[in-house]
Amino acid sequence: MTVLHRRTHDSLSQVEKKYLHICWRWKLQSIGHLFSSVLKDICSQYKYMRKIRGDGNCFYRALCFGHLESLLQNDRALQRFKETVIQSGRELLAAGFDESSFKDLLDMFLGVLEQCEADEHGDTLLQLFNEQTTSDSMVQYLRLLTSAYLQNHADFFSHFVEAPSLKVYCTQEVETMAMECDHVDILALSEALGVSIHIASVEGGDGQRLAHHTIPEGTEPSLHLLYKTAHYDILYPHHCH
Repeated sequence: MTVLHRRTHDSLSQVEKKYLHICWRWKLQSIGHLFSSVLKDICSQYKYMRKIRGDGNCFYRALCFGHLESLLQNDRALQRFKETVIQSGRELLAAGFDESSFKDLLDMFLGVLEQCEADEHGDTLLQLFNEQTTSDSMVQYLRLLTSAYLQNHADFFSHFVEAPSLKVYCTQEVETMAMECDHVDILALSEALGVSIHIASVEGGDGQRLAHHTIPEGTEPSLHLLYKTAHYDILYPHHCH
């Protein structure tokens, strides 16, 4: 399946190396003023951050990379996630997707997981996510899975979508590359994959407040993201290595 693009990518990496908080404090300030209390709050809880390319796909890319990275030292958890991804094809079929529309994307996704399983040093994941075809194919598959999960649970999700229909919303806002995700998409994908996400959100016009959201609510997050001005980056708590 051809990956559809709405914007031309720049030359930046899809996923960058970790930044020590001393460095990324400066990077945060360079893209807009943040109240010192917000910076202190972030730095008190997180040791590193990893920048994700701001191309409209940042949430999907951040979730996929961040979650896979968290599984690299846990063979059993990685195998369980692989089984979840294999079974996710049924979700798309149930939503009416033709297998030919996603089989190549799913195969590539599973190929990445298999390479991660065989990697002893942990370098493969970053390399693969900076190969645009591979990285974008994984993002596209997650978009299709999100769309399928939304449609298969329409009784719940349709109440939160402002569009002529949930199908229209999924086609225009979810399946199309470079369209920014909404809260409903985050919830759908987290449930579809069984991934719990904590989002530290810089809110207020002057970035004066840091709000915390866990999706789904009441779960223990395995992934931490920073959300600021419609963009997601990966955060690493102090207890992470």
